[in-house]
Amino acid sequence: MNTKISAFVVMLLMAVGMQGQVDRSIQPKPGPAPKITLEKPGEFELKNGLKVLVVENHKLPRVSFSLTIDNNPMIEGDKAGVSGLIGSMLGNGTTSIPKDEFNEEIDFLGASLGFSFGGGYASSLSKYSERILELMADAAINPLLTAEEFEKEKVKALEGIKSDAKSVDAVSRRVGRALAYGKDHAYGEFVTEETLNNVKFEDVVSFYNTYFKPNNAYLVIVGDVEFKTIKKLVKKKFSAWEKSDALPAEIPVATANVSTTEIDIIDMPNAVQSNISLTSNVNLKMNDEDYHSVLIANKILGGGFNSYLNMNLREEHGWTYGARSSVGTDKYVARFTAGAQVRNMVTDSAVVQTLKEINRIKTEAVDADDLKNAKAKYVGDFVLALERPQTIARYALNTKINNLPEDFYSTYLEKINAVSTEDVTRVANKYFSSENSRIVVVGKGSDIAEPLEATGIPVKYYDAYASQTKKPVYEIPLPADASAEKVLLAYINAIGGKDALDKVQSVFIQAEAELQPGVMMSLELKKTSKNQSFSQVSAMGQTFMKAVVGVDGGYMEMQGQRKDMTEEELNDAKTESSPFPEVNFLNGGATLEKIEKIEGENAYKINIGENKSIYYSVKTGLKIKQVEAGDAGSQSMFFSDYKEVAGIKFPFALGQTAGPRRFDFKVKEVKVNEGVSDMDFK
Repeated sequence: MNTKISAFVVMLLMAVGMQGQVDRSIQPKPGPAPKITLEKPGEFELKNGLKVLVVENHKLPRVSFSLTIDNNPMIEGDKAGVSGLIGSMLGNGTTSIPKDEFNEEIDFLGASLGFSFGGGYASSLSKYSERILELMADAAINPLLTAEEFEKEKVKALEGIKSDAKSVDAVSRRVGRALAYGKDHAYGEFVTEETLNNVKFEDVVSFYNTYFKPNNAYLVIVGDVEFKTIKKLVKKKFSAWEKSDALPAEIPVATANVSTTEIDIIDMPNAVQSNISLTSNVNLKMNDEDYHSVLIANKILGGGFNSYLNMNLREEHGWTYGARSSVGTDKYVARFTAGAQVRNMVTDSAVVQTLKEINRIKTEAVDADDLKNAKAKYVGDFVLALERPQTIARYALNTKINNLPEDFYSTYLEKINAVSTEDVTRVANKYFSSENSRIVVVGKGSDIAEPLEATGIPVKYYDAYASQTKKPVYEIPLPADASAEKVLLAYINAIGGKDALDKVQSVFIQAEAELQPGVMMSLELKKTSKNQSFSQVSAMGQTFMKAVVGVDGGYMEMQGQRKDMTEEELNDAKTESSPFPEVNFLNGGATLEKIEKIEGENAYKINIGENKSIYYSVKTGLKIKQVEAGDAGSQSMFFSDYKEVAGIKFPFALGQTAGPRRFDFKVKEVKVNEGVSDMDFK
C-alpha cells in the first residue's frame, strides 16, 4: 500500500509601514551602538557554598529562579545515562509531598518548575515567590527518588535509544562528538542500551547524593523581589542542603584534531539524504579577545540566511533547505562545525563547496556590506534579548562561570561594532579549520561512497557508534534469472496470491502515529479495484491533507486549499490507487536495478518510472520500503509487521519520512470489501 503524508509549516509575516516621505536614494548612516546598562546583581553566598545572584526588576509582578550545577564534565563510563535518569526523576515530588500533589500545586499557582541533572528552573507571580522557592528547594534537597519511578524513566530512555537507532541526525550527532572529543571524554561518550541497563536504582541515588550539591551551584533570581527579603528566604530554604567533598576535579583532555582533513563515512542504508558535518576542536572562551570577532566571522560564513554556505549550497545550487556553521565556547574544549543535509547524489559536491567557502573567508577580504549586515543582526538580537528576564539571568551567570570582566555585556555592542575586515580574516584562519578537520558524512553508503572517494580527500569508514570499520560491500550480485516480473510475482504470492487479490474490490485502512508528545495523528486510506483512492491525514480536529482519485478526476486538498490534479498527475495516481499496485506494475514500467541492504536485509530494488523505487525482501518477497523523489526532496515509506486479514497479508506498521522527521503509523483496522463506497471518491 502506498500512502503520502505531507508536513506543513505555517509562517506568519508582519509588515510595519512607515509614515512620511523618505529619500530612499540616500543610504542612512549607522548610528552609535545603543548604550547598554545592565543592573549589577546583588550577591551573597551560603555556608554550604551556594552562590546567589539577585537582579531586581519591578516592571512586572513575576519572578524566576535559575539553579545551575557547575560541576566539571564527568565520565559516566559503563553506566552512561545515570545523570539523565536522575534529571528525569527530579522535580516530580519530594519526600514530604507526593508527585501528584506536588504537580497539582504548581499548576494551581500558575507556576512552572523543572529540573535536569544540571540544575533547575522555576517561575511564578511574585506573590507566590516564597512558595515556589520553597517547592524548588524541597525538590532539590529532598527529591522523591523511588524504584518505581526509576524503572519508568529507564523504559522511556531505552525506547528513545531504539527510536534514534534509525535517525540519521541522531547518529550524526553521536558519532561527530565521539570522533571529535573521544569516546572516553565526557563530551564524547554516549548512552547505549548496554550502559543504561547497567544502571541500577542504587546508582541513581548514589550519583545524586555525590554530585547534585550546592558548593558548585549558582542560584540566579530575577524579578519583582526585594534583595533583603529574598536573601532571608534563600537562607531559610536552602541552608539545609549539604555540600559534598567528592565533586569531580579532573579537567578532561579531548582527542587532538586529525593531522589531515579526512572524510568519515557512516553507512545508513535507510538514509534518504546525507548529513554532512565538518568538525574540528577549538580553544575559544568567552573572555578571549577573539570572541566577538569569531561571532561575526561565523555569522558571515554560516550563521545566517545570507551566509556564504547557505547562499552557495541552498540558493545557488538548491541542494539543501539550509547550510550552517557554528563555533562553540567552553572552559575546556569546544568545536567548530559546518555542514548541511543534502540529497545523496550531490553529497560529494556539497563537501567540496563547503571547503571552498571556508577557504574563501580565510583568503578573501569580506565585503563591507556583509560585515555591516552581520553586525546589525547581532545588535538587533542583543537588544531584543534584553527584554527577557532569562537573558539577564544568563548574563549574570555567564559573568561568574566564565570569569568575564564586569563590563563584558555593557561593552558587548561596542566590541561587535569594532570588528574589522582584518579581524574576520585573522580569526577565520585561526578557528575555521579546513586542513585538519573531520568531515563526518552519514548517508546511504552505496550511493555516496565512491563519489566521496573520488574527491581525493582520504576516506575512512565508521559504524553508528564511532568504531572504525572496513568499507562495506555494497554490490550484491543479482541471480542470473532475476527480473522485475519475478520480484513482483513473488510479492503477490507472499501476501496471498493473485486469486485472493482478484477477489478484493476495496480496502479500508485506519492508522495513527504520534505527531508530538500526547498528540496523535490519524490516517484514513481507501482504495478500490477501479483504481479509486482516498487518503486523509488529520490531527487535533483538523484535516491537514486529503487526496482523492476518482474515475473521472482527482484533487489534493491541503489545509482547506484544493488543487485539481493534472492529467499526468492523475495517470500516475491511478496506477497507485489499486489496493495492490504491483498488479498494475506487471503491465510494464517496472525495471529491476540491483540488490541492496535495506532495514538489515537484502532487498531487490525495483524502479517504477524515473522517480520511484520500491524494495522487496529477497528472503520473504514482502515489500519493505518505497522511495519517491519530488520537488521538495525524497520521501520514504517503510512497511513491516505483516498480518493476515481476509486471507491477505497487510503491513500493520507504516513508517513515513517528512523532511528530517519520521512518523511511525500503527494500523488499527483493515477492512476488505466493506466500509467503502463510490461516494468516498467524489
